[in-house]
Amino acid sequence: MLTMFGNPRRCCDGVTRRESLKVGALSAMGGFGLSHMMQAEAAGLVSNARAKNVIFIFLLGGAATQDMYDLKPTAPLEVRGEFKPIPTTVPGIEVCEHLPRLAKMAHQFAFIRSVNHKAGCHNCLPCYTGFDVIPQDQHPRPTDAPSIGSVLQYLSGDRSETPQYVYMPNWLGWGQSFRRAGPYGGFLGKQYDALTTECMPYYDKNSFAPSPGNPQIVRGAPALPSTSLEAGMTIDRLNNRRSLLTQIDDERRRLEGVVSAGAYQRSQSQAFDILTAPALRDAFDVSREDPKTIERYGNTLFGNTTLIGRRLIEAGVRFVNVTWDLFWGPVNVDYDAWDTHTNNFNILKQNKLPGFDQTMYALMTDLAERGLLDETLIVVTSEMGRTPKINANAGRDHWTNCYGSLLAGAGIRGGTVYGASDNQAAYVAENPVRPADLVATIYRSLGIDPATRIPDQTGRPIEIAQGGHEIADIMEDSLSATGF
Repeated sequence: MLTMFGNPRRCCDGVTRRESLKVGALSAMGGFGLSHMMQAEAAGLVSNARAKNVIFIFLLGGAATQDMYDLKPTAPLEVRGEFKPIPTTVPGIEVCEHLPRLAKMAHQFAFIRSVNHKAGCHNCLPCYTGFDVIPQDQHPRPTDAPSIGSVLQYLSGDRSETPQYVYMPNWLGWGQSFRRAGPYGGFLGKQYDALTTECMPYYDKNSFAPSPGNPQIVRGAPALPSTSLEAGMTIDRLNNRRSLLTQIDDERRRLEGVVSAGAYQRSQSQAFDILTAPALRDAFDVSREDPKTIERYGNTLFGNTTLIGRRLIEAGVRFVNVTWDLFWGPVNVDYDAWDTHTNNFNILKQNKLPGFDQTMYALMTDLAERGLLDETLIVVTSEMGRTPKINANAGRDHWTNCYGSLLAGAGIRGGTVYGASDNQAAYVAENPVRPADLVATIYRSLGIDPATRIPDQTGRPIEIAQGGHEIADIMEDSLSATGF
């Protein structure tokens, strides 16, 4: 019997996790699905949601947050670096001089300055799942903990043809031909993986040729697989493709026997519905946008992906991932992304910070103008941070002992700071935050108890937030829109 177990610690809605055992009678071997969630809500065991949607922005490579919004101007030169802090709309909170728009939005953001883990460098699993134990390797495994978006799909059941989870602009690591663990269904099964888009990044050919340590601005836009693989795909051709996929999957099921036939059928049916759903197709058609809006987002791959993320939220998608990936291998445009071992300050000043600043400002103002900011949670994070000491190549190396994350929008108390790093941004000085705590905060904002348990591949109940606890100090006390 699957239940939501937990310790007696009282939740913010006044319900103890031990009381949540009462919901055990609602669940069975089929999993804790939508109908069970609705019954749990009716019983008062799941809190109302602050957020209806999440836009999860992932800066691959490990953003140097001490050069963004946790600057150390009094540290030695080899630590503090080249950038100067500037004041923001919140007294006492400063950000980098190359983030002037973020400075104007500080009253909307919660600044987390004490994230840390021991799960290894470039391990993306912790920030997507909360699981922060070093894995055997960093490729996806069927025994991995499921990502937040996959859990949302699982809890949502089959209630909608619209996917609950979309991952853009490409599968994590495509740009370096290395599939990284994290944003997958894990032990829940591939049928709970995200709808993942494709892209073909490029750069302005009238500009310089990129090289390691000297990236170009990445242009392009994500596209649904059918449109990126074959322009002018017709419904008849999609039907032929579905027939072929069914034949392939029949043989795969016979040979592997890993996933039930029903699960494969649901997965293929949903995939076909997605590719033919007008609302979803329309969300990817940015030609419908005012050209001024496209320019406001930056007309880059990151900007266009973020703009489409807003459009997907409007189309009914609950969890949208936007990754700032690197591209060196399939295409050579940006060797570094946020992994700035060389020329950290030039890369940030000339390439990363202006684009990040522009797109984030566009997203926040766009959501606010459309009345979506109060129901959409914005999360900005990386898999790690950068070393306090600058290396001989004017870069910063890998560092998981202390870094930062940003949250804004639905359920978040803007203008707040949680946690602190020491005087060199090297180690946590107060209020350490695990990636699991960030994951738990996302679940709680969506009205889902982070202690909810789901069955792994052996049927063992596993907490969806991997033991993490929501960061109550950055969350609004009042509850807003309902969740599932």
